[in-house]
Amino acid sequence: MVEPALRTAVRELHPGPRRIASHAFGWCEADGTPRAGGGGKGVRQALVILGAEAAGAPAEVAVPGAVAIELIHTFSLVHDDIMDGDGRRRHRDSAWKAFGTGPALLAGDALFALGVRTLAEVGGARGGEALGHLTSMLGELVHGQADDELFESRPWTGEDAVGLGEYRAMAERKTGALLGCAAALGPVLAGAPPRLTDALARAGRQWGLAFQAVDDVLGIWGEPARTGKPAHSDLRRAKKTLPILGAIAADPSLGARLDQLLGAGGVSDAACLRRAAELVEKAGGRAYALREARARVAAGRDHLRTAALGGTPADALVALSELLLDRQL
Repeated sequence: MVEPALRTAVRELHPGPRRIASHAFGWCEADGTPRAGGGGKGVRQALVILGAEAAGAPAEVAVPGAVAIELIHTFSLVHDDIMDGDGRRRHRDSAWKAFGTGPALLAGDALFALGVRTLAEVGGARGGEALGHLTSMLGELVHGQADDELFESRPWTGEDAVGLGEYRAMAERKTGALLGCAAALGPVLAGAPPRLTDALARAGRQWGLAFQAVDDVLGIWGEPARTGKPAHSDLRRAKKTLPILGAIAADPSLGARLDQLLGAGGVSDAACLRRAAELVEKAGGRAYALREARARVAAGRDHLRTAALGGTPADALVALSELLLDRQL
C-alpha cells in the first residue's frame, strides 16, 4: 500500500537526488540498474498504518503519513552515514560512498523537504496537526543526533563521562521520537481523540528505545554478514552506547580499562576491539541492554492497555514491537 505512493513521491525529485534516494531505498544499484525488493524493514511506516487502523479508520487515510515518515527516516540514515563515516548500509555502499558526500547531502535534504511537503499537502486540521507532530519530532531528532556525536569525544571515566541518564535522553530524542511520531501520525490522520493518539505516541517512544537498545547490541556483537557493518563498529568510534554504559555502571573500573584500550576516539586494532567487547560482556553489558529492550517493549504494550486499545490492529502493533527484539538473532 505504501511503496507505490512512496515511489510516486520520489519520482518528483530532481534526477540526481532521485537516483541517490532510489539507491538508499534499495530500489536500484548505484548505476541506476533496477533492483528487486527494498532495503528497509518498514517498521515506521507499519506503525503509521496500524495506528490508523487501531483508531478504527481505513489504512488508506494514513498513507501520506507513512510516506512522510519513510522519507524522513531515509533522510536521517543518509546524513547519519556521512556523520559516522559509515561506508556500508544494508550490505551495500552507503549513499555518500557510492555517490560522494556532496550529492548524498543534497539527496538527504531533498528527502527531508519532500517528507515535510507530503504531510503539508494533506491540508485541513488533521494535516496541520500531523505536520506539527513531524516538525516537533525533527527538532528532537537533530538534538539527539548532536548529543550522540558529542558523546564520542567524551571520556569513558571521570566527571565528564557520559551517564545512563544522558544516554537515555539522547536515545529518546534520536530514536524514540521518530517511532513515537510514526505511531501518532496514523491516529492523527484518522481523527482519533487525543487520548488515543497520546497513548500510541508514548508506546512508540518506548519501542524506539527498545529498537535502539538492540541496535546498540548489534553495534558491538552483531555479525557483519547480518548487519552489513564491520565487527565492533560502535567500539571503533568510541560510541557511548547502552551495553557499555550499563557495564560501567555495574563495574566502574571498566571505564579506565576501556580508556586504555580504546582512548577517547576509538581504535581500529582488532585485538583491542575484541578485548573491549569481551570486557563489556563479562561485566553484563549485553544482558543489561537486552533486559532494557524487553522492558521497553512491555512498557509500550502497557500504554496500549491503558488506552483500552484492543482488536486486530492493536495485536499487530504488539507483534511488531516484539519483532524488534528478534533483531539480535
